[in-house]
Amino acid sequence: MLTFEKYVCPTTPQEAYDLVRENRLATVIGGMMWLRLADRVAPLGIDLSRCGLDQIEETEGGFRIGAMVTLGQLENHAGFAAATGGIFTEAVRDIVGTQFRNTATVGGSVFARMGFSDIVTALLVLDTEVELVGAGTMPLLPFVERGAGRDVLTHVFVRKHHYRAAFASVRNAATDFSALNAAAGLWRGSWHVAVGARPKKAVLLTGGDELTPLRKNFSPAELDAVCDLAEDIDYGSDLRGTAEWRRAVAPVLIRRAIESASAKEVAAC
Repeated sequence: MLTFEKYVCPTTPQEAYDLVRENRLATVIGGMMWLRLADRVAPLGIDLSRCGLDQIEETEGGFRIGAMVTLGQLENHAGFAAATGGIFTEAVRDIVGTQFRNTATVGGSVFARMGFSDIVTALLVLDTEVELVGAGTMPLLPFVERGAGRDVLTHVFVRKHHYRAAFASVRNAATDFSALNAAAGLWRGSWHVAVGARPKKAVLLTGGDELTPLRKNFSPAELDAVCDLAEDIDYGSDLRGTAEWRRAVAPVLIRRAIESASAKEVAAC
């Protein structure tokens, strides 16, 4: 089990950030769902539950999601689901169970950038930024690729667009981690496609500034080219599947996610 030598509960994100900077071995506590799997003693646990980060704020431009918002809160937020094509609900509905999702936090899932994360894969294909005390605001993609320093994640911001978006995954059992997942989101005239649970961190195949775009009305050849990119990803093997199996299945999941998203009505924003 995970044991803390000292436990603190600051009332502002800045206080939490100062504590993190003072102690390089400090552990920031979100929903504690994955930290419970650890078997170690941590010198300092910093609990963000009193920092006022448990709200979903809808603005004219998007949704500002506090780091302590639970997966269940966001899953059941009708406005967010309607604005994003229901992709987040699709991504989390098979994660363990309702009680788990009512405890696990969005911030904990995003900041950890774990390879098995369904949340990160889904958010990558939306216009998503992260807000941190320390590093400031940055798009989700470079945060996933490089992470951050001794910073405290306070919010995830998803901009409104006329999205079409969908999530697809393969699991060995109904509530198991994804053996492989994929997400597709259409906004601003081009498709954003991500693959995760490989079992390394999720990766964006198309949609980023430096990536080959997949236009809204793509040809069969253009879709084939994106699927070919999936075959070149560096996959890993674990108990849920081999790298060879993931390489073969990824193009199928990508097509499934794009077809599902294409069949949806354009989201209002």
